[in-house]
Amino acid sequence: MILDKTIIRHFSDYLRLELSLSDNSVTAYGHDVELFRQFIENEGVNPSIDDIKQEHIEAFFAQLFELGISATSQARILSGLKSFYRYLIQEKICEENPTELISSPSIGRHLPEVLSFEEIMRMIGCIDLSMPLGHRNKAIIEVMYGCGLRVSEVISLNISDIFEKDEFVKVFGKSDKERLVPIGKKTMKELMLYVKGERVHQEIKPKFSDKVFISRRGTSLTRQSVFLLVKSLAEKAGIRKEISPHTFRHSFATHLIEGGADLRAVQQMLGHSNICTTEIYTHISDEYLRQVMIQYHPRFK
Repeated sequence: MILDKTIIRHFSDYLRLELSLSDNSVTAYGHDVELFRQFIENEGVNPSIDDIKQEHIEAFFAQLFELGISATSQARILSGLKSFYRYLIQEKICEENPTELISSPSIGRHLPEVLSFEEIMRMIGCIDLSMPLGHRNKAIIEVMYGCGLRVSEVISLNISDIFEKDEFVKVFGKSDKERLVPIGKKTMKELMLYVKGERVHQEIKPKFSDKVFISRRGTSLTRQSVFLLVKSLAEKAGIRKEISPHTFRHSFATHLIEGGADLRAVQQMLGHSNICTTEIYTHISDEYLRQVMIQYHPRFK
């Protein structure tokens, strides 16, 4: 069988219908295989799937490296090709997997940007509570930092998920995994000031009656609107860091670990399935300690 657009389309149908992957994932995987198909075509390699060997895969990634494609992107493309060959073997289109012995490129661990407590307070201080939706905006920032929620978890939070007396919120994270996250008295106070005050006077469309955070149109907030809110507050506060709503989640975890919190507890609050994901915040703390040493130790002055 020939490696052509028809087989890639069948692969995409398999991902969508059999594996129930999202449209974004299906598009990304299909694009990765199409890149490889174009390489095979341009290099004049026999396009028969049975004739494509490991050395062709290696040559493809060598070209990606020469083109300056990042290690992260190369790793994603390799993942797409590996999935494609698993599909071919499952469908008995080919017997050998030329990607089997190809290792993913080494990806350096990127330490995410973190805000200091003082910077977060400056941003909150820039919110004008006399303006429409001022209390809503303050509650959004307080919840993102006070609970370490993803922006998707913030905009999907329901009033029925708030347990005011017990000081917990129920959160549905990735793959609809449910978890309970503690919420401090200060954060709960700001949240309820909005829910029981400003929100009561908003016109809310019936479909969104249980959503906590409501837009001016009476619907659920979008990720983009929260992103723009964060960018606007950072600019007003004079913060030059490249930040996003996710920065508050990073700051939440980092500040907990700097304060001595147990890594397993932080993992559970963040909803990480693997503690290795949480461990990145210990590296951020190490960097923080290094900066403290440089700033205060006489040998560094």
